[in-house]
Amino acid sequence: MTGATPTTGPSLSSWRGRVRHLEGIDPPVVVACSGGPDSLALLALAADAGLDPVAVHVDHGLRAGSHREAAVVESAAERLGARFAAVQVTVPPGSNLEARARDARYAALERARARLGATAVLVGHTADDQAETVLLNLLRGGALAGLGGMPARRGHVVRPLLGMRRADTVALCERLDLARVDDPMNTDPAYRRVWLRHEVLPALERGSGRDLVPVLARQAEVLRSESDFLDELARAAWPPDDDDAPAASLAAMPTVLARRAVRCWIGPPPPAFDEVERVLAVARGDARATELAGGRRVRRRGGQLAIEPSVPER
Repeated sequence: MTGATPTTGPSLSSWRGRVRHLEGIDPPVVVACSGGPDSLALLALAADAGLDPVAVHVDHGLRAGSHREAAVVESAAERLGARFAAVQVTVPPGSNLEARARDARYAALERARARLGATAVLVGHTADDQAETVLLNLLRGGALAGLGGMPARRGHVVRPLLGMRRADTVALCERLDLARVDDPMNTDPAYRRVWLRHEVLPALERGSGRDLVPVLARQAEVLRSESDFLDELARAAWPPDDDDAPAASLAAMPTVLARRAVRCWIGPPPPAFDEVERVLAVARGDARATELAGGRRVRRRGGQLAIEPSVPER
């Protein structure tokens, strides 16, 4: 059902004003839809906004019966006048299952966006997710960018629900009588985000006597804008252009700006603090090269720094 008008009508009026960051986005769009309340609410609001959404369900194959959740999403899409697509991915082996599944999911969503000719990938992260992300990054030792949480937009990925609470999305689904998927991973405290959600954040709120989600979300918004501004300064300062990365000029920069310039230059996956420090050591001439995550290394030759594939050991 392409470009159909959803039957939800004015019943979404109390939620429309809290949808953000859709300026300049034209239909069609991909909506990452797991079948949970956040993504189903986003699908309904995208349809209501006339964005001709395509609900894309990504099956990671990590638990028995997960493929059946696609049927829930397909049914909701049909009711809302949206298109539907199911995608299966293989999560590569390694540590940090959550990160590996996330990377596989976003790669699949971007492929779907390109294949469908969509202008954006909408994901259903709420203010509660943002607050949890800030705390997660704090525990990981995240710098200013980490404490800024998830950006509202990055590339083709857009997060329109950062101004809504998780309870809002549940209420919206109940208002529309949409069947929802309950992911058992969302109640397993073995996952750090779940532990934060059900144990740490409630304890902090009891101790502070206040709802901390809006506090953390507001902090993230402020710090994100400051971090983006500093990134602009760092990119303007170094390197001069894509083919010129002089080591001496990087080494001569103030350390705070140099660190940020290195992070921007290296790009994803974002380098850890010790990796950035090792790159600066290469720039100073204290080392000739250093290894980075993702099978890369930075080396110095002829006064220039370069990122290249790691050389396998023999």
